[in-house]
Amino acid sequence: MRLTILGGGGFRVPLVYGALLRDHAEGRVTHVTLHDLDRARLTAIARVLADQADGVPDAPSVTVTTDLDEALRGTEFVFSAIRVGGLEGRAADERVALAEGVLGQETVGAGGIAYGLRTVPVAVDIARRVARLAPDAWVINFTNPAGLVTEAMSRHLGDRVIGICDSPVGLGRRVARVLGVTDPAAARLDYVGLNHLGWLRGVYAGDGPGRDNLLPALFDDERALTSFEEGRLFGAEWLRSLGLVPNEYLHYYYFNRETVTAYREAKQTRGAFLRDQQARFYDGMANRTSASGALAAWDRTRAEREATYMAENREAAGAGERAADDLESGGYEYVALALMRAIARDEHATLILNVRNGDTLSLLDEAAVVEVPCLVDATGARPVAVSPLTGHEAGLVAAVKAVERCVLEAGESGSARAAVKAFALHPLVDSVGVARRLLDGYRSAHPGLGYLRS
Repeated sequence: MRLTILGGGGFRVPLVYGALLRDHAEGRVTHVTLHDLDRARLTAIARVLADQADGVPDAPSVTVTTDLDEALRGTEFVFSAIRVGGLEGRAADERVALAEGVLGQETVGAGGIAYGLRTVPVAVDIARRVARLAPDAWVINFTNPAGLVTEAMSRHLGDRVIGICDSPVGLGRRVARVLGVTDPAAARLDYVGLNHLGWLRGVYAGDGPGRDNLLPALFDDERALTSFEEGRLFGAEWLRSLGLVPNEYLHYYYFNRETVTAYREAKQTRGAFLRDQQARFYDGMANRTSASGALAAWDRTRAEREATYMAENREAAGAGERAADDLESGGYEYVALALMRAIARDEHATLILNVRNGDTLSLLDEAAVVEVPCLVDATGARPVAVSPLTGHEAGLVAAVKAVERCVLEAGESGSARAAVKAFALHPLVDSVGVARRLLDGYRSAHPGLGYLRS
């Protein structure tokens, strides 16, 4: 089976390849094509993969290309993990927003909107090419903002594009472990929302329809409630007030002022840190003459990256350093592999994915992409029935989906008016005047946004 990875020079590609190396079942991936616009990054990551594969029997073969059509033609699965504008673009997104006193995070608030405006036209072009060159392929989208980009691509690929994120899975496993579930990976999670805007409402273990929701017991146990990352991030009192556990990215909403202050006071923004860190890694790879030692160099860089994840939020919350259990994410590579297996081998699975809503959430239309548990088999992913969103969760989801629709309109039509509207309507941007200045700032920072016209 053939797999194409778009953004194949990206830093996290070895995570995916490592998962493929551990898959020995029939029908596994036998060939991986890495596509990227940056030949040097492709060469660096190819060296890491060669070091990973050393001594592994029947490791998937790897080829690299900068030709998108060549990468797509005849493939069966496409993993899309592109970063339009690179990490320099992410750093600029943060800088422009913070200058206006608002959040510039990669997927949330003004920064997420700017990233979406850069990415949507490119994602749409990829979707059209997949439809033309590999019409039977399945696209698994990792590209952020994942829900927004998946929805943009779904307008051309329908249900054959599915978005993934490791945050809900990581949250569910951490909570299930604290609740004493023997196999946290097998727990059924009642989780609902949009990408990076969702809530865990229930955890169920065991078999049969009579299973009880274990989550309420968590709120009665102070020690347990503050023993995992989200508990320390949000605080026990706030989690009890909510009666559910939010995705970590909701910290940007619930503690916005504190987080913006922490970002402004930080020595570097997250994007600037990653830009500089990865520049050192790729420069080091360029000086190597063989693959030997490439994996160890990559792993050292990865460990530092994981340990500093959401550092500003933890500082704002007084949550301290990440614990060992917190460093274990949901494993987006494992989510991707489980999804691919379920489709390719008709292995039934239940996964939290970004898919078209259908009639799952009544407050959104059928085409809106949501993040919910799905049943997956050879026919694709279908959202399971969930109880309705209520209260402030419904309000936030509706508001942010309206923003996403404005971004899609701007990205597809080139309307600067729609782009300003997207910024102005976001709950974390408090002024139309600020929205206009944000767009002006982003157009100055990113020449690629010149397509936005009045």
